[in-house]
Order: sequence, then structure tokens, then C-alpha cells
Amino acid sequence: MNQSIIFTDLVEWLPEVRQVRFIAQQNGVNIGCLVGLPLLTKLSGTQADETNAMQLFEDVRFDLEDKAESLIEDEAFDEEGQIRL
Repeated sequence: MNQSIIFTDLVEWLPEVRQVRFIAQQNGVNIGCLVGLPLLTKLSGTQADETNAMQLFEDVRFDLEDKAESLIEDEAFDEEGQIRL
């Protein structure tokens, strides 16, 4: 695990894009990480929707953080400086 990347407790549902956003910090800089319903469904084995997305996120949080950490290390940022899973 890269100790320069930490994940905060800030997690929110973004209804306009139907994604969960969680925050990573690398060297003090916040990085938004977005995960959509299809990946939540795949990792949790449960159909994800807007009513259960936050709970499913918490259920598979460590897997998502591992994936996000790898993408951050690979500098796979989108045009807005975010990580999309």
C-alpha cells in the first residue's frame, strides 16, 4: 500500500451522474474518485441503484480503494483530474 495515498471518510451519492464519489488524498491534494452502478453491482453481487448505492459502496469499499489507488499511481486521471472506476 502506498502510504502517500489515503482515503477520507467523505463519500457522497451524485444523483445527476448516478455515481458515488469518494475522496483520496495524495500528498495533501484531494482527488475525487467516481464509481458507477455497474461496478458496484459487479463487486457486490447485488443489483445497485440509487437507493442502495451508498451501502453497497461501503460493502466493497476496500476493493474500490485498491482499484483507485492503482489508477492514481498510474496517473490515470480524467480531463477533470478525477479517477473513474
